[in-house]
Amino acid sequence: MIMRVMGEGQFKVGDGHLNELNRLDDELLTALEAGDETAFRAALGNLLEAVRKFGSPLPDDSLEPSDLILPDAEATVEQVRELLRDEGDGLIPGLPE
Repeated sequence: MIMRVMGEGQFKVGDGHLNELNRLDDELLTALEAGDETAFRAALGNLLEAVRKFGSPLPDDSLEPSDLILPDAEATVEQVRELLRDEGDGLIPGLPE
């Protein structure tokens, strides 16, 4: 799966890491629902760090379409809420059953 982190670039992340990314995405959703800015910052940072850790960066000149677009680390609560309105079920989709 190709994930774009806004302002940073694209990462190719294997399906084997999606469960962990989903867990981190759930933490982000929980922080948003609670209105906890500190937990939101930590959860967003953890999610983006995991994408960097598990993903392989694609070259800047790569023209691969992104499967997911994630906010940058400086995104506001409102910006992430707007992205979630578009996505519906968190930033990272669950694996098909």
